[in-house]
Amino acid sequence: MRVVLAEDLFLLRDGLVRLLAAYDFEIAAAVETGPELTKALAELAPDVAVVDVRLPPTHTDEGLQCALQARRERPGLPVLVLSQHVEQLYARELLADGTGGVGYLLKDRVFDADQFVDAVRRVAAGGTAMDPEVIAKLLTSNANHEPLAALTDRERQVLELMAEGCSNAALAQRLFISDGAVSKHTASIFAKLNLLNSNDTNRRVLAVLTYLNSSKY
Repeated sequence: MRVVLAEDLFLLRDGLVRLLAAYDFEIAAAVETGPELTKALAELAPDVAVVDVRLPPTHTDEGLQCALQARRERPGLPVLVLSQHVEQLYARELLADGTGGVGYLLKDRVFDADQFVDAVRRVAAGGTAMDPEVIAKLLTSNANHEPLAALTDRERQVLELMAEGCSNAALAQRLFISDGAVSKHTASIFAKLNLLNSNDTNRRVLAVLTYLNSSKY
């Protein structure tokens, strides 16, 4: 699996290159600026991009904007964004096109190698990988917005864990409920979000995207 990595801090960039290589990823490019990222994404067509939100020369949201532009030019390009802090606006921009293949992790998660690599693979496969702290803030801001209001507290818990990338088995373990109960809750979520005519994998992605993108503010 070919990866384009964008991170301006040398030590972190070098560490991520070594980590990904150790898990059999091919590093197509490891860059440190927005213009370099734009060029690499256009020319190398990676399987997934791992991008720091803030890159030179602006050190604002250049990494994110480069990734979003690349997704406009190549719809569905998998992008995992790394950020020092939770920025709800950045998360919403990433989720806005509703196509999946996106992730938003705080940089602290990088230090858990298995969690980070799992997130990269999940995003590359077209799924979502959202940091629990990002999810929590988005849930708070969406608390009174339809169709969110139609969900029960337990369904919100289930959908939050789905957004983190949990399988049904993992959901059951985390919530101390049976696999059957998980299936019942997910079916109810799909129904309330009007996601009835697709396979379960696609419906999970669409449910997460609909939920997290249900409010722009």
